[in-house]
Amino acid sequence: MQVVVTGSSGPIGQALCSHLTRCGHHVVRVVRRPVQPGEFALRWDPVGGTFDARGLEGADAVVHLAGAGVGDRRWSEDRKRVLIESRTRSTALLVDALAGLDHRPRVLVSASAIGFYGDRRDEVLTEQSPPGDDFLASLCVRWEAEATCATESGIRVVCARTGLVLSPEGGALPKLLPLFKLGLGGRYGSGAQWWSWITLDDEIRAIEWLLENDVRGPVNLTAPNPVTNRDFTRVLSAVLSRPALLPVPGFGPRLLLGSELADSLLFTSARVRPAVLESSGFAFTSSDLEAGLRHMLKRPAS
Repeated sequence: MQVVVTGSSGPIGQALCSHLTRCGHHVVRVVRRPVQPGEFALRWDPVGGTFDARGLEGADAVVHLAGAGVGDRRWSEDRKRVLIESRTRSTALLVDALAGLDHRPRVLVSASAIGFYGDRRDEVLTEQSPPGDDFLASLCVRWEAEATCATESGIRVVCARTGLVLSPEGGALPKLLPLFKLGLGGRYGSGAQWWSWITLDDEIRAIEWLLENDVRGPVNLTAPNPVTNRDFTRVLSAVLSRPALLPVPGFGPRLLLGSELADSLLFTSARVRPAVLESSGFAFTSSDLEAGLRHMLKRPAS
């Protein structure tokens, strides 16, 4: 299978490209920089609206992961505009390019996030749940709407709503590990907020599953057993054999990151169930947080 991947330089994109290549697929990366001689890549400029889309012809599938990092910096109005436009413009550019092909791919898996649901406390959320009413929710709604336009070209579209991806190489976990290893980790605020997580391995396997199976529409990419932040803290400290006695008061992250970003990343509660993945037959390798962390961090079973 020939798979085109945008956002291939990010942690998920890099891992996905490596996995697909190992599995015998032909991967074509979409990049912003000049393409090197002999490199299987296409160049695009979502801001300028240009795309060397000739290499899309004949591709079997596209995975669209491109978008500015949500937690990379504080959310000013200008930064929010960047977050929105980096997703909506790139998706619209890609969908338009796909519509113009003579031989279109069978499937487009387009990234989204469980931020779609907003802050929902203890409510159990599935793909049928309505969106929230905060900034991230509205961003995801617009993002998914652009991707869904590809259905008009006869392409099967999946909007992959990803949760907290756990990997020692990228994302949130490397930021938490140093403090926890020093015994300075702790729950955020009350710790009652739900964190819906997935290991990077299962994230990549789930994307491959979505490419190969007749699934369409929104799909939650989260493990079947979300945990509260309090339980996440307890499990991580047990895996590292370190105490976690110092709760982090809300004002600290809010002062550092800004209230809106801190609340969205750390204090929002989303208890998400991967109903579509489960009903389609996908088998998670890590459905238990402690077992997943021990395997990932190479820590012996307790």
